[in-house]
Amino acid sequence: MKLRLITLVCAMTGGAAFAAETGPKDVQFDDYGAIEQSLTGVAGDAANGALIVGEKSKGNCVACHELTALADIPFHGEVGPMLDGAGDRWSEAELRGLVANAKMTFEGTVMPAFYKDDGYIRPGDAYTGKAPSAPLTSILTAQEIEDVVAFLATLKEQ
Repeated sequence: MKLRLITLVCAMTGGAAFAAETGPKDVQFDDYGAIEQSLTGVAGDAANGALIVGEKSKGNCVACHELTALADIPFHGEVGPMLDGAGDRWSEAELRGLVANAKMTFEGTVMPAFYKDDGYIRPGDAYTGKAPSAPLTSILTAQEIEDVVAFLATLKEQ
């Protein structure tokens, strides 16, 4: 009976190991702002990461960054560096740190911290102009961070 249960669980999960998610307050940045360990223990999905990078209600990275791979999305920004070749310029640990909280690497950056849920100055409740009525959550989930990192890691110089 025990063997059947284990077999059933493995079949239902695709044999994947269960990993604990690292919460925003538990993230370990190195001295340069990189995050060596995955936030979920699950590999990122580069295709979903591309959607998040271009989605206005999620990452909306293209609002500040230009990216040839997503040229079909209009109005790319020029505030941040071009993301073409990001997978060559930064390691996965550095990309994870930059997406989670770029201020740990570049103190004066205007890039938002996508995996942070406290320490904000005057946060608002969406677009209402009022103080939040509930605890704040991070902009992206831990798995969404991993998905964006997986996508950015695919961006190599031609």
